[in-house]
Amino acid sequence: MNPPKTAAPTNAGLPDVAPAAKEPAAKENNDSGARVKDALLRTGVLQNAILTSATFAIIATDENGIIQILNPGAERMLGYEAKEVVNIMRPSDLSDPADIRARVDALTLEFGVSLAPGFEALAFKAARGLEDISERTWICKDGSRLPTILSITALRNDQGAIIGYLLTGTDNAARKRAEELLHLAVTTAEAASRAKSDFLSSMSHELRTPLNAILGFAQLVESGVPLPTPAQKRSLDQITKAGWYLLELINEILDLAIIESGRLTVSAEPVSLSEVLSECQAMVEPQGRQRGLVMTFPLFETPLFVRADRTRVKQILINLLHNAIKYNQPSGAVAVEVAPRPGNMVRIGVRDTGHGLAPEQLAQLFQPFNRIGKEAGGEEGTGIGLVVTKRLAELMGGTIGVESVVGAGSLFWIELRAAIAPPKRKTDLPISPGSTALGGAAVRTVLYVEDNPANLELVEQIIARRADLRLLSVADGSLGVEYARNYLPDVVLMDINLAGISGVEAMKILRLDPKTAHIPVIAVSANATPRDIARSLEAGFVAYITKPIQIPRFMEVLDAALSTAPMASSLAAHDHEKERA
Repeated sequence: MNPPKTAAPTNAGLPDVAPAAKEPAAKENNDSGARVKDALLRTGVLQNAILTSATFAIIATDENGIIQILNPGAERMLGYEAKEVVNIMRPSDLSDPADIRARVDALTLEFGVSLAPGFEALAFKAARGLEDISERTWICKDGSRLPTILSITALRNDQGAIIGYLLTGTDNAARKRAEELLHLAVTTAEAASRAKSDFLSSMSHELRTPLNAILGFAQLVESGVPLPTPAQKRSLDQITKAGWYLLELINEILDLAIIESGRLTVSAEPVSLSEVLSECQAMVEPQGRQRGLVMTFPLFETPLFVRADRTRVKQILINLLHNAIKYNQPSGAVAVEVAPRPGNMVRIGVRDTGHGLAPEQLAQLFQPFNRIGKEAGGEEGTGIGLVVTKRLAELMGGTIGVESVVGAGSLFWIELRAAIAPPKRKTDLPISPGSTALGGAAVRTVLYVEDNPANLELVEQIIARRADLRLLSVADGSLGVEYARNYLPDVVLMDINLAGISGVEAMKILRLDPKTAHIPVIAVSANATPRDIARSLEAGFVAYITKPIQIPRFMEVLDAALSTAPMASSLAAHDHEKERA
């Protein structure tokens, strides 16, 4: 009997490819498994490297904050072996107690919580899933302190419950040392800068004080009665010329030193060019006229403003105008030009008809004490005026430049940013220059607090020329306060550097006393740096007169203060009536 036939395979008649197909699949599975194994091995190596790293600290705790792991980095930083702290200490035991107290205070303020100093405070933010990285000081085994950057993270199981905390710390000592060195360097530099500023202020005062006597008395003799003889007049002219030149030299050197020290500040406000140029014209035109020069200034159909420091703009333009006059040809010309420039800038130029400058001379401009060959001529100069001018222009965000042709003259210019006109303010009351007492008008009293006899005598002679003024004088700040309280002068002139209390202190005492608070107090000082002037005006002086005194300016400031001061006699009578009542 024949055996029963079996069913034919489904792939009958097709090539048998199954065995060949199974081999690649098995190989792929083997490769995948190998890659997973390699990845796990690499992960294990990385984890081991992290845990055993000596460059940063890893501390792991249980949920109660008891240390369970202290890696070699933590051992190196703290000086403990793992066996000395594991299952024994908390991280708070290794922290500076002052740090923990500060941490508690900060958390109380931030979250409104009440925490006990300890690990609960250290782990408060981490337990709530908040990033917690802060500077911390660890106390090492040997008692030394180690600044660190510390990060704390909560460790959770699959259900989200906290099973411990991971702390990672890096040594912050190098950065702290760098910060301390930087702070020391900054403090030292600031102290040096203050010392330099104080020295400059002191030098300004010491140099100006004798000049005040020289120039002040020369002005008095020049305008006195009887008038000086022609020979005396020539001698006086030489004295005043030399004195004012010496003052200019002092000012330029001090200006340059203050700028170089970085202590000079400039304001940024809308400055009217028509007003500034009008003032400059009044100051320099007589000098130009004496030399036979034609001086031309622009006429403004509409107001034009630049954003700058008014005093410094005037200083720059006066310097450029003086140079244009000094180094001009006989019967030449000086012209001031104003024109808009691209980028919302305004150019103010001073053109002269002098000898001009060669290219090699132009390259040497704006170098301190370099007069580019002019020192051989008859004109005085220091060679630093243009340096100061350039620095001032740059401090105000401007630029300076020059164009020159030998034999045809030069054009020096500055460019400053244009500004919008400020809102109009009420016009100040006009100042009456030197009104005299006529028909028995009341005499105004001026109190001068000054400890330098020459300065005191100079002001006494100036005031003596005014019939409507009388002068009281004292040489001590405290006594000056008593005189002001007893005599109620109309104006007080106050020197700054006085024996005993300073002029600033005396002025503040007068301001706080209701009986003398109304009296205008004017500073009269040889301290002439911008910082000194600004400080005094901020302290409460109504005006600041620098020594050497320019008599016309002195009287103008004094009359301005008198025009705003109530009559002392009226106030005294009013006080007397109050006492009788």
